[in-house]
Amino acid sequence: MPPFHLAFPVHDLAAARAFYGDLLGCLEGRSSEQWVDFDFFGHQIVAHLAPDECAEAQRGDVDGKQVPVRHFGLVLDMPTWTRMAERLTGQVEFVIEPYTRFEGEPGEQATMFFRDPSGNAIELKAFADMGQLFAT
Repeated sequence: MPPFHLAFPVHDLAAARAFYGDLLGCLEGRSSEQWVDFDFFGHQIVAHLAPDECAEAQRGDVDGKQVPVRHFGLVLDMPTWTRMAERLTGQVEFVIEPYTRFEGEPGEQATMFFRDPSGNAIELKAFADMGQLFAT
């Protein structure tokens, strides 16, 4: 699968480096005084300095939870997701705490939502059976 590219606004590049680099463990790529590339688990994300573009996303009801409508994230394998949930606990304020959705149903998945320092919502999810990614 080819890597995706995502550019998003941040209010402070140092805060973005601390969050994506130090906390999430993303290696830094190219950068300037206005942006910085990160290796987001093999995908290229670019934090652009644009404080006026940073705003909290509207939320929508999904399974009784208020999910940020605008968000990005990854589908991880379950061991990596579990390690990330443990690593993030106490380090971020979860929008939605780590939990299992659709338990016992097609598409059962672990998921969590949190925000970066600029308010960008991130979802990390995992499937015990990756073949269930698009299950209905």
